[in-house]
Amino acid sequence: MDKGGPTVAPSLRRIASMAGLRVLVGAGALDRPVRWVAVSELEDPTPFLEGGELVLTTGMRTASWRPYINRLVHRGVAGLGFGVGLSHARVPADLVTAASEAGLPLVEVAQETPFIAIGKAVSDLLAAEHYEEIRGAFEAQGRLTRAALRGDGAAAVADRLAREIGGWVVLLDETGTVRHATPPEAGGRAAGLRGEFARLKSGAAAIALAGPEENVVVQPLGGRGFFAVGAGHPFTPISHAIVNAAASLLTLALEQGTAPERLRSAVLRLLIAGETGTAREVLADVGVTLPDDPVVALAVSGSGPLRAFHAPHGDLTVVICAESELPDVLDALDEPVGISLPGPLTCVATAVDQAVRAYRADRGKLGFADLAGQGLLGLLDAGAVRAYAEVLLAPLGERRGDLRESLQAYLACNGHWDAAAQRLGVHRHTLRYRMKKAAELLGRDLDDPAARAELWIALSAPGSPGTG
Repeated sequence: MDKGGPTVAPSLRRIASMAGLRVLVGAGALDRPVRWVAVSELEDPTPFLEGGELVLTTGMRTASWRPYINRLVHRGVAGLGFGVGLSHARVPADLVTAASEAGLPLVEVAQETPFIAIGKAVSDLLAAEHYEEIRGAFEAQGRLTRAALRGDGAAAVADRLAREIGGWVVLLDETGTVRHATPPEAGGRAAGLRGEFARLKSGAAAIALAGPEENVVVQPLGGRGFFAVGAGHPFTPISHAIVNAAASLLTLALEQGTAPERLRSAVLRLLIAGETGTAREVLADVGVTLPDDPVVALAVSGSGPLRAFHAPHGDLTVVICAESELPDVLDALDEPVGISLPGPLTCVATAVDQAVRAYRADRGKLGFADLAGQGLLGLLDAGAVRAYAEVLLAPLGERRGDLRESLQAYLACNGHWDAAAQRLGVHRHTLRYRMKKAAELLGRDLDDPAARAELWIALSAPGSPGTG
């Protein structure tokens, strides 16, 4: 998956095609990656460049093009875009000649194409590429987790990691003896790493070795040995994240004593991620089956003597059982329980969230459906609402209790002036003045239903400034 190197950037060819730029020079070099767009009218913009940019200019302050082009090439820019129709009706001939001789791609930017539009297009492309990298890293971690749950665990993770980073992996015990290598010939690299093992034993968290032909990362495995991973390309932040995830899985795979609990925890993560089929396959390997639909999720503070599938989830234990088995499961529990609505096994993430909310709300044997009777505010985190309310209502000021009280009465009467004024014991003109002042201070339109709802929640939630 991750083949190293910096974040993949869009090519100049792709940008020129998207933005409708006319290529004047350097058609053979349009596959250069563009890492940013820099707009500059300076005669020498290179002190502000890092290399890899598409430089855009209208040539307002440049008198001599050959030195200008040479500076850009020396800095390593990806290309030059020249905007016509402002200071120049067409791209200067000597600029075209200088760019051609220097091998720098030159594109013409039509007057109707704003420079900022090109910058936004490149920014969007870079963001999309970065998102794909992150998504790929999550998928790689999922594949590593599934490898850890099958077969011989540590060796399967090592094999999977080698494929993910496009390199080799060696597992070693505490003495530096090779446990497993993929590909097998990679085991010969262990001898050259013995000095690094000594450094890790002295307390180093990880060691990265960079060379002209190969990059290597060596990490300890929680007192159970070491592993080394190498590739013929630099490790990106994404590939480092994948290696770190593999380190955790390798450490867990070597801790055989806690395998059952960690297995259940991993299966629960698979279910929450929607990978129901994989979860069933993993449990089938150890002779465990998941319940048939419809299922319910329960959140409890401890595991207890449970026959149904259960796994740790933060500070709680989550139980997944068939709806028909719920009475028997509840009979075996003497502690507080939160219960979700019944649903398919493919919606475990929603069920777990409902069960945890029900548990936090009551600390008794409460179903998520019962929360509806407590009103919408009962589903909100009181601390978060209180903090939000303090910020939202702060402009009213501590000395303007009349504004806060008047605003609450106005909202409670659904914006009816006479009813709200009567409730406050003031004239409706006084109330109108107060509401105008409150709207100005809060920056909210009190005729907007969304603004009213937002303020009502802030004033009504327990512990908020509006409730005293």
